[in-house]
Amino acid sequence: MKKKIIAALQLGSSSEGTAITLEKILSYKEKIQQSNCDLLVMPEALLGGYPKGSDFGTRVGYRSDEGREEFLQYWQQAVDLDGPEVLALGKLAKESNTSIVIGVIERSNTTLYCTALFISESGELIAKHRKLMPTASERLIWGQGDGSTIPVVETPAGRVGAAICWENYIPLLRTAMYAKGLEIWCAPTVDDRDIWQASMKHIAYEGRNFLVSACQYQAPPSGETLKDEAWPKDKPLIRGGSVIISPMGEVIAGPLYNEEGLISAAIDLNEIVKARYDMDPTGHYSRPDVFKLIVNEEERPPITIIRNESSKKF
Repeated sequence: MKKKIIAALQLGSSSEGTAITLEKILSYKEKIQQSNCDLLVMPEALLGGYPKGSDFGTRVGYRSDEGREEFLQYWQQAVDLDGPEVLALGKLAKESNTSIVIGVIERSNTTLYCTALFISESGELIAKHRKLMPTASERLIWGQGDGSTIPVVETPAGRVGAAICWENYIPLLRTAMYAKGLEIWCAPTVDDRDIWQASMKHIAYEGRNFLVSACQYQAPPSGETLKDEAWPKDKPLIRGGSVIISPMGEVIAGPLYNEEGLISAAIDLNEIVKARYDMDPTGHYSRPDVFKLIVNEEERPPITIIRNESSKKF
């Protein structure tokens, strides 16, 4: 038996900023410890925030001064990978003896990335995944990741990887991750629609892996309005929908809606082997004689400086 416990913590980013959001996460420490989970997944952009409804002063061919100021404020709430927020999450992981996957807005100089961080049960930041394809207007504020951050990492719960929100709809990304022997698919998101639940069931069933999707919950905006659209006072900005699914596409915890909270499920990794008996998507069911996928995992920095060490320096 290879039984483990996996969990999702459904929270929303505080409108008061990253520091307050971190406090909210840490306030769940006792519940996390009581769950005895081996893996804890948290939503997309939880630290740094998902600016739903914002346009950052942009129309085609036009950017406003107000939008630039809004971006500055958003950039100021982002997370540095060597910053205090990541250190605090490492301490939480170590004291709870659990691996953590969490969505953050990563600050890299003046560019922002929507990133999933992988923190080990010993409290170390061991990997990151930058969202490869920001969706629609997200491209205004986030850079694109490259193939160097598509990790599958060993955790006490099993082999874990992550795809963020609508990245889950990139078929070739899914195939690349299946090929790495992933056992637990993590899907940090802010997508609270019913169809997301169908997609999560499909991916768990297609990959024959366990799946944890952690979604933000954002309460109704207290009479405020989104830009250009009145928002019903009793409707959450993001209603949640965190869920855990088996390799046979069956829901084993959640979905959790309209509240913050922690969901968890005991899993047996041997269920993956049994599920792949008749359908292993990158094994006996893959037809490599017909199909071929090439994945470029080389880091692609915006600028590469090549120096000729043998040249004279003046």
